[in-house]
Amino acid sequence: MVNINVTKTPIIIAHRGASAFRPEHTLQAYELAIEFGADFIEPDLVVTRDKVLIARHENELSGTTNIAEIEHFTDRKTTKVIDGNVLTGWFAEDFTLAELKTLRVKERIPNIRPHNKQFDGLFQIPTFREIIALVKQKSQTVGRKIGIYPETKHPTFFAKEGKFFRGDKHDESINICLGELLIKDLIAENFTDTDRIFIQSFEFQNLIELKTKIMPKLGVDFSLIQLYGSTALSTKNNFQSPYDIIYNAQKSLDMLALYGNLFKTYQKGFFDSLIGYGHLNNLETLQYISDTYASGIGVWKHSILSLISMSLIDNAHQAGLLVHCYTLRPEKAYLTLKPDGTLQTMQEEIEQLINMGVDGFFCDDPAGCRQVKYLDKNKRYS
Repeated sequence: MVNINVTKTPIIIAHRGASAFRPEHTLQAYELAIEFGADFIEPDLVVTRDKVLIARHENELSGTTNIAEIEHFTDRKTTKVIDGNVLTGWFAEDFTLAELKTLRVKERIPNIRPHNKQFDGLFQIPTFREIIALVKQKSQTVGRKIGIYPETKHPTFFAKEGKFFRGDKHDESINICLGELLIKDLIAENFTDTDRIFIQSFEFQNLIELKTKIMPKLGVDFSLIQLYGSTALSTKNNFQSPYDIIYNAQKSLDMLALYGNLFKTYQKGFFDSLIGYGHLNNLETLQYISDTYASGIGVWKHSILSLISMSLIDNAHQAGLLVHCYTLRPEKAYLTLKPDGTLQTMQEEIEQLINMGVDGFFCDDPAGCRQVKYLDKNKRYS
C-alpha cells in the first residue's frame, strides 16, 4: 500500500450518483450514493423548453431514456451541432418538463454495466429542485451534511448558439443562461450553505460570468471549479479544448472583455491555432483563475497518472486552488495500468492520487472509495 501522508481528508463526490449500481442521474442513484458515504452528489444540468433544469449528462436523450420508443415524439427527432459535434436524436430543450416526466431512464453503458439493466424503465428524469429536496431530506436521515456539486453542460450552446426545434425547423434561439437558473434554484430551495456547494464547468466564460455578474446580482457567492479536459496537445478534439474559447474566438468577440487577462501572455494569432487545456495549465494561468473566479480545478485522472501534467497539482496548490480528480470507476474498462502493465484497482488509483496531493475524487462507486483507509467512514466530510 502507498504511504499516504496528507493533512485533510479528501472529499468523495458521487459522479452522477452511485452510477456503478443504478442508472446515472436518477434520484435512486443519488440516494444510494449518499447511503454509500458520498460527501457530495454530482448532477449534470441541462434545460427543458420551459426553462427547468434537469439532470442529464447530455441534452440528447436517446442514450439514457426510452424516448426513441415513444411514437408521438417521433417527429421531434432532429440533428443539431453541439460544441462542434453533429448529433441526431431528441434534445431536452425541445420538450417541456411535463413531457419529459413521461419518459423512463435506462442504463447508458449496458455492455459495461449489465447489472444496471434491471432498472431500465423504472426511474424518471429528476429536476434540479427535486435533487436539492432529496439532499436536504437525506442529510437529516443520515445525520451529516451532504453537498451538491452541479455542472452546467454546454453553456455556450444554450446561451448563444443553440436553437429550439419546432417540428420542421430550427427557428428560435434558446438563449438560456444555465448558471443563472442554477443559482435561482438554489436560492428558491434555501440551499445556500457555501460549504455544501461547488459549481463546475469545462467552459471558462460561464464561470467568470457567475463570479463577476450573476452571483453578486443575486447576493450569493459559491465556490466554482474550473474543469480541465485532457491536457495533452498531440491531437485536437473537444475533450482537449474549452468550447467557449473556440466559439468566441471564431466569432471575433472581445476576448479581453470576456476573459480579462486570462490570455494576456499569449501572442497574437494564438486563437488561430489549437486552444487546449494544455495551454492553460501553467502556474500563471492557474494563479489568474484563483485570483479571479475559481476555488479549484477538476482534472482528468489520466492527465495526472499518465504524467502528462506532472506539475499540475503542485501548480494549482501553489496558486491556492483545490484539485478534484475525475473519474474513479471500478470496472476494468476504466482502470489505469501499473508500471508492469497490469491493471491497478480503483482503490490503488485513489491511494496514488492522494499521495500526489489530490483534494477530492469524482467516483462512480462511493462505497468502494470508502474502502481506502484514509477515506474510511470515520473521516467523512462534515
